Formats: sequence, C-alpha cells, structure tokens
Amino acid sequence: MKDEIYSDMKISMMDTPKQDDLAVEVIDNAPVTEVVNVEENNTNYVIDYSKYLGVLEIPKIGLKRGFYNVGSKYNSIEYNVTMVEGSTLPDVPNGNLILMAHSGDAYISYFAYLYRLEIGDPVYVTYAGVKYEYHVVNIYEVPKNGIVSIYRNYDQTSLTMITCTKGNDETQTVYISELIG
Repeated sequence: MKDEIYSDMKISMMDTPKQDDLAVEVIDNAPVTEVVNVEENNTNYVIDYSKYLGVLEIPKIGLKRGFYNVGSKYNSIEYNVTMVEGSTLPDVPNGNLILMAHSGDAYISYFAYLYRLEIGDPVYVTYAGVKYEYHVVNIYEVPKNGIVSIYRNYDQTSLTMITCTKGNDETQTVYISELIG
C-alpha cells in the first residue's frame, strides 16, 4: 500500500492506472429524477439527478446525493458532496474517486451518518449511466490539520470519503472502499 497526500483540495496522483476489467452494473432506462417525500411537512420534492456528474448512494445510512465535476461552482463543501481535484472517475481502472462532505447537524452535513459504516458495507456510485458497487475496506482517523493521508491499494479502483470525526473536533475520518470485481 502506498499513500497519497491530500492538501487544500488538491491531490497529486502518483501512478498511472493499468487497464483491468471493472465490475459494473449497467442501468437500463434508469430514471434521472426521483420524487422524495419529506415527512415533516408531507411535501414532495423532485430531485433531478441528470444535472450531476455522478450520484453517491449509501443505503445503510439512507444517503443518495449527486456530486458535480471539479470545475463546477457547485462543487463546494459549502453546498454539496465535493469531488476533490485530482480524483479519477469510477471508470478509470485503479483510480481513486475522492469525495468530501460535512458531518454534524447542519443542512449541508451530507456525511453526518457516515460514522455508522462498517467494513464490508456497500457504497454505490452511478456515473455515465453505470452503477458501480464498492465495499468499505478500511476506516481510520487522521489529525485535522489540512493534510489527509489516503492509504489505499493501488491495484484496486477505490472510492475515498472524508469527513470530520463524530464527537472529535481534532480529527477527520477516512473511509476507503474498493470496487467489487
């Protein structure tokens, strides 16, 4: 295992990925909109997923949220789940999609329940009409100092999620998932 260093939303990719087969599920006629009901006020909202670059879905914590491309003005931790510059998309063999979001109780705390994840839990990313299945393989904490070391297997296609650690203002938690297949 090698490590990558994340600093100020910039990633330095050190290896060129090899071409391997990826395990993916093609979604035929997948809807690009979804109606969500908010029980508090019994209001239906239509979410249009077609405006996003991709969609992150974690069934265990009830999270389904789109994310934007790095160059988008909406790719900001103050608005959304944020794709970190230097990330690769799920169709890049041995690449690493790196996503960040707030935790806590604010309306933008999309990773508020990430702490409930355990090794082996599934995480899905839909990108370009393909649903990619990842499983969590490592969870660890790092000091909150502006630098995050990402420890991952460079022979695997990975998804890294980063957020503040629940109940600890001094650390961030890193969740490493690997593509199934």
